[in-house]
Amino acid sequence: MSQKSPTRTVLPTRHFAVQLSSTRRGARLARLLTERQLDEWGEPHESAAQVVAELASNAVRHGRVPGRDFRLRLKLAADRTLRIEVTDARGDRLPRVPDPGEGDAEGGRGLRIVEAYADRWGVGAAPAGAKTVWAELVP
Repeated sequence: MSQKSPTRTVLPTRHFAVQLSSTRRGARLARLLTERQLDEWGEPHESAAQVVAELASNAVRHGRVPGRDFRLRLKLAADRTLRIEVTDARGDRLPRVPDPGEGDAEGGRGLRIVEAYADRWGVGAAPAGAKTVWAELVP
């Protein structure tokens, strides 16, 4: 007599992507859409919403090219790791966290928030001279 192994349900990777205007309104909408999508997937959204707010705000403030939008992409893996990607048009302007001694240096402070909420983050090249800043939140 053979024993059956327990059945395991493996959830597929879930994807969400949207292109938004490179405006403050677009950045706010990115956060709201993230909250709504994660609610739909049954996932907590507080940390993700903070990360998206910072990355979208950076895309609008530092990555804006007139007439070009930014893209928000969410990917929820089977292990519930959430990958957030924000792609903007300025691949020549890479984000960096300011050194502690820089005090009021222009920009970068929002990335400290990303570092606080995300398990890891980084930046990569995207097509057409753009860049993608990504962050991963592991449950």
